[in-house]
Amino acid sequence: MDKREKKSEEDVSKNNLSEHVVVVSDNKQHVCDICQKAFKLESSMLIHRDKIHNEEKKYACDKCDKKFEFRSHLSRHQISAHKSRTEFACDRCEKKFVKKSTLSTHQKLVHKGHENFTCNKCEKKFENKSTLLKHNRIFHEVLKDYLCEKCAKRFGNKHSLLVHIKTVHEGRQNFLCDKCGDKFRKKSHLLFHSQTVHETRKDYASLICEQKFGHKQLLLLHQKTVHEGRKDYVCDKCEQKFGHGGNLHKHIKTVHEGRKDFACDKCEKKFTHKHNLLSHQKIVHESRKDFFCDNCDQKFGRKYILLLHQKTVHKGQKDYVCDKCEKKFGDKSNLNRHQNIVHEGRKDYVCDKCEKKFGQRGVLLIHQKAVHEGRKDYACLYCEKIFGHRGNLLTHIKTVHEGHKDYGCNKCEMKFTHKKNLLTHLKTVHEGLKDYTCDNCEQKLRRKSDLLKHQKTVHEGWKDYACEKCQNKFVQKRNLLSHQKIAHEGRKDYACDKCEKKFGHKPHLLVHQRTVHEGLKDYACDKCVQKFGRKSDLLRHQRTVHKDH
Repeated sequence: MDKREKKSEEDVSKNNLSEHVVVVSDNKQHVCDICQKAFKLESSMLIHRDKIHNEEKKYACDKCDKKFEFRSHLSRHQISAHKSRTEFACDRCEKKFVKKSTLSTHQKLVHKGHENFTCNKCEKKFENKSTLLKHNRIFHEVLKDYLCEKCAKRFGNKHSLLVHIKTVHEGRQNFLCDKCGDKFRKKSHLLFHSQTVHETRKDYASLICEQKFGHKQLLLLHQKTVHEGRKDYVCDKCEQKFGHGGNLHKHIKTVHEGRKDFACDKCEKKFTHKHNLLSHQKIVHESRKDFFCDNCDQKFGRKYILLLHQKTVHKGQKDYVCDKCEKKFGDKSNLNRHQNIVHEGRKDYVCDKCEKKFGQRGVLLIHQKAVHEGRKDYACLYCEKIFGHRGNLLTHIKTVHEGHKDYGCNKCEMKFTHKKNLLTHLKTVHEGLKDYTCDNCEQKLRRKSDLLKHQKTVHEGWKDYACEKCQNKFVQKRNLLSHQKIAHEGRKDYACDKCEKKFGHKPHLLVHQRTVHEGLKDYACDKCVQKFGRKSDLLRHQRTVHKDH
């Protein structure tokens, strides 16, 4: 071999060596501008481009005019360059991927064994397919082969049927709470009672409003109905919607079927549910009030009334505002009742004996018991006066024996027991509003009761209360009693503190003080300059002095 050939071989070996060094290096410096594949050698990249991308680039990007040989390369380019890398999101951990295939791989590797089997009818989730199928078979396919012969209710398995018969129809409650003596049908109910009532455990909190619940199911129901506003159960008779199936069944049973299967053996009052009967017996007949307010020591028979009391009285929270009169309420049901009765004028409860109508069923029952049955079960401990309603007894004690009048008028210093009486006083006396017009003579009156009294006495001539001593007749019983006390017994209980003159009626005393001692004369004659302290004196003056005018 001559020197020239030998030198040529050496040059080739050197070139191969230098190329080898480049190949084993980790630096991939040459990238294909079409498919972004990287190469260690520029020559390899050029060979790749010539062989792979030799054909015409038919697919152009409409956003940057870049061209590609394959449609898939164009799609990948558009996803990564123009749509940001968040196209495919995992529904279990919210991680995002550029390619759908990558997302599928991620779910298989990461979430394998944690698949949720969701019912497509009620969206309830299950850990395995067999449980889902069982759920569908029992609840949605109505394959309940075990029938209760007493109430026609069906069950998916024999065990559930036997438990139902034992607890519902036989009334067996074998699980006793050792702290409060309450009995339960199932052990799970006893455990739940112990945790929530005696241990006050509420382990499930809403992330939105932080309200806590003792049971996960109650939390899920709260989220679905309150925060998502879902009401999936519709009554097919009146189209009213409910957030829970149990409430729908209760609505149908009580409203449309009128069923009340549980009667109290002490007062014959009937209830839709057994737990309402037990609660009634405990509170009304046993006088149990197990829920104490730690702020004022007031006792309550039901926990929700205690919570409502604390919220409205001690925290001052009244979250439900009437959009018509801006009156505030602590409970939504009270707002709805207020709107139905006050603003819509609804009185759906009619007395079958006198046809008088009421806005609330409870008021109707009180009316029937007190008026038609003559029952007055509430006696005052101080004066033995009896009342047909407990609220009237409490008002009597508070005003007559304790002298409470907590609502004072800031314009005339007059005081009232109830806030509604103060508001009526302000509206009628100081604002002069007379909203009730008689349709017979168009006279305007301040109160509805005044209108009814006016119609009854003036236009119908009713005077139902006769004095047995002088045969005088009166429209109202209180007027008769006042007449007997003043006219026949000679009682004058209201004495003037300035001149010691006595009066039988308090209004007469007030008129006396205003006209005699304060010198007020508010009634001026429009025919002369003379003024009078009483309207009756003005009318007498006009009748006698100006009778020709």
